[in-house]
Amino acid sequence: MYLQRRNRILRQSSAIRSLVAETSLSPNDFIVPLFIDEGENVKTEIASMPGYYRNSLDVTVKEVKELWSMGLKSVLIFIKCKDELKDNTGLEAWNENGLMQRSIKAIKDAVPEMLVMTDVALDPYSSYGHDGIVKDGEIVNDETVEALVKMSVSHARAGADFVAPSDMMDGRIAAIRQGLEENGFTKTGIMSYSAKYASCFYGPFRDALDSAPGFGDKKTYQMDYANRTEAVKETLMDIEEGADIVMVKPAMAYLDIIRDVKNVVDVPVSAYNISGEYAMIKAAAKMGWLNEDKAILESLIAIKRAGADLIATYFAKDAVRLIR
Repeated sequence: MYLQRRNRILRQSSAIRSLVAETSLSPNDFIVPLFIDEGENVKTEIASMPGYYRNSLDVTVKEVKELWSMGLKSVLIFIKCKDELKDNTGLEAWNENGLMQRSIKAIKDAVPEMLVMTDVALDPYSSYGHDGIVKDGEIVNDETVEALVKMSVSHARAGADFVAPSDMMDGRIAAIRQGLEENGFTKTGIMSYSAKYASCFYGPFRDALDSAPGFGDKKTYQMDYANRTEAVKETLMDIEEGADIVMVKPAMAYLDIIRDVKNVVDVPVSAYNISGEYAMIKAAAKMGWLNEDKAILESLIAIKRAGADLIATYFAKDAVRLIR
């Protein structure tokens, strides 16, 4: 049998496959989400995210030092607000002595070069568990945006390198950019959750921060997962309003969206490999139904192959160990 072209020649050994691989992973690709709680020497495993923890600030600082030593250069901070500090205004969100603000300062003091990104949304602070202010059963847009601006400026003042609005309110990127500029924070970046879908895969995350909505759902502000073109529209609007990095969330069930966005933008594209995606791999591996290490790498490669320049993932430390 004579063949002019034998494609399997480029697959016949590990060395060849490595040389011609179109996609690769490195520690520079990852953003590490961190859950922070009040207290000292607290390390609480999240039941629905086995192997992942909500830590007190002192433990978090140790974790950040370890991350830096592994070559991981960016963290995305989420805090668990005490119930007694939650209300329907978000007041605690811009408390200069709040847990988020103290966390930013402590991380930057411990590892000055670590890139610190901060979650900007009201759900951790809301007595209703929603990303915005509630009036007559409705999540109102414009008043929420005003609160998000205060929150973002507060994070920038504490030393955040990037604020990451995850709320999906209309017009918030332009308002945050204006707020940062007017307060002199011209070097603070915005990583916008531009295409954030209303997904069932967020469940474990809400366990981590006790931030599940107290009524209804988030479908009036997060995107309908049936929609594709809308994601491009949302993303282009965020870039026009001043976003430096755009994000698609979730990742694994939205690889087509990542590619669509990547094809039309000229800024870095991030994707969030979310808690439910993490939990599925962990659960299946525990049952012996798949190889956890191989599933981690294949999933992350798929996200990057789809077009993500950056990946926020709970598997970051595992991935670095595996690729090394």
